[in-house]
Amino acid sequence: GSIEQIVASPVKPYELMIGKTAAYVVLALIDVALVVVIGHFWFGVPIKGSLILFSFCSLLFVTSALGIGLLASAGAKTQRAAQTSVMLFTMLPSIILSGFVFPVSSMPAGVQLFTWLIPARYFMVIVRGIFLKGSGFVDLWPQIWPMALLCCALMGASIATFKKRL
Repeated sequence: GSIEQIVASPVKPYELMIGKTAAYVVLALIDVALVVVIGHFWFGVPIKGSLILFSFCSLLFVTSALGIGLLASAGAKTQRAAQTSVMLFTMLPSIILSGFVFPVSSMPAGVQLFTWLIPARYFMVIVRGIFLKGSGFVDLWPQIWPMALLCCALMGASIATFKKRL
């Protein structure tokens, strides 16, 4: 009955999407914090850069990733279809094409162009820069602005395609 109440309510689609996303953003940022704490204290991963900059970039990345999921679910007819499309078209390419497994510079030129659409590509460079090199905002700006642009575009597209329906 809660979906019927939401559909019948005067809540605008963007308010519903922001409300739906906010809780998952908070949970994801808690996960990021746990990974950083465990990585630093248990595994000895150095943190040479700013944790505030890392937190800001993590917020952009998490929101971008959630925007992809929201866009898929807004366009899908069923939850299973949304999950399948996200798994096939975003999760696997994000792992393989982000630079986590293979350096982006060693990929064919056409594939390198495609990686510009993957938020994880930028986040990998940011994480390595902050943790290992102590890079600052100015150094990471070429990675931050495209990720922020993707974040806004994905959230905007998901809000635009979302329709309140049963």
